[in-house]
Amino acid sequence: MLRGRSAKGHWFGTVIDGPDPQALGMFYHQVIGWEIHRNEPNEFVLAVPGNSETYLAFQPQTSVPWARPVWPAAEGRQQMMMHLDIEVGRLDAAVGHAVELGATLADFQPQPNVRVLLDPAGHPFCLYT
Repeated sequence: MLRGRSAKGHWFGTVIDGPDPQALGMFYHQVIGWEIHRNEPNEFVLAVPGNSETYLAFQPQTSVPWARPVWPAAEGRQQMMMHLDIEVGRLDAAVGHAVELGATLADFQPQPNVRVLLDPAGHPFCLYT
């Protein structure tokens, strides 16, 4: 637990690297409906509606050439480093909407009430009920 001065930080977020921050940010904006908080050349930020302290940001991968993660993991390939879990009311409708926006349904599906998809940059994310 953070205490004292460390507890005063009011922002909490996740930053996702990718080849095109604006395209990836707009994809997630349309999937989860969070507000566009910032749209700059090297940073795209979504915030929880009414709460700009909780955010999901996207920035370009610049240190090495972009390598799409694979799901499930495969030896010698870029593995998934993290993923987002997004609860939905109607799984089939949410999957269809995400696919219309550019997601790909992963071949391997480990659970009946969860669908693993790949965003346009290849990051796995889960929709679940």
